[in-house]
Amino acid sequence: MRLLVCGVRGSTPAPGPEFVRYGGNTSCIAVLANEDEAPRLVLDAGTGLAPLSKSFGGEAFVGTIILGHLHWDHTHGLPFFPAGFHPDAKVTLLLPEQGEDAEELLGRAFSPPHFPIWPRQLGDGWTFDNLKEGEHELEGFHVLAREIPHKGGRTFGYRVSDGTSSFAYLSDHSPIAYGPGPDGFGPYHEAAVMLASDVDLLIHDAQHTAAEFQAKSFMGHSAVDYPVGLAREAGAKKVLLFHHDPPRTDDEVDAIVEGFAGGPVPVEAATEGVVIQL
Repeated sequence: MRLLVCGVRGSTPAPGPEFVRYGGNTSCIAVLANEDEAPRLVLDAGTGLAPLSKSFGGEAFVGTIILGHLHWDHTHGLPFFPAGFHPDAKVTLLLPEQGEDAEELLGRAFSPPHFPIWPRQLGDGWTFDNLKEGEHELEGFHVLAREIPHKGGRTFGYRVSDGTSSFAYLSDHSPIAYGPGPDGFGPYHEAAVMLASDVDLLIHDAQHTAAEFQAKSFMGHSAVDYPVGLAREAGAKKVLLFHHDPPRTDDEVDAIVEGFAGGPVPVEAATEGVVIQL
């Protein structure tokens, strides 16, 4: 299994020279069965979805996009995805089930007067549906969806496996909603531990530093220390810090990673354009 990192920022894109090395697009991870296949499974549709089209060489995307939740930074790429507008495209968009029609729910923010078109106008090849919590078989991968705390609508974290390797994806996660936990950043609660248990890679919200966390935890995100503790608790082999704060410069991200050097779990920061082999 291979992962193509397409978007790494949280909340809003971060353009400019101080963000070039890690990238400024918002959340998007593509999953490939092998190097000879185009992606068929995509996690989140932030602005990183637009450059993913280059992977298709002008051909159509045929596959599934699953959203962790419906905030702007996870949906802004949908109308800017050329591979999804190809006449032969077949796109299934799945979002966490919230008791409402999936297309109508998405259309609340993705429609006039907020945007020129409605979701259904993305093309005849698009379908919209709800995803329930639990286990699913999607595009040849086993996907476990679990609800995790994050402000502003139901949010899922995911665990994806091809039977040989696995990764967990908790892009937006506010465990402090369940209390301070052992380290003051929230408890290592059952859903988070289940998603991260023994995975080869834990991709996790790292929007705030420990020094910032007390003042900013109300925004619904994690401190950078939490995924390292979760990896230790759950037996994850490696941590990829994700959902970088928009003003966090490349040098500041470097400093965060360096702060975990020599720790119990290898830590890296998510970088746009990188292919990760699991």
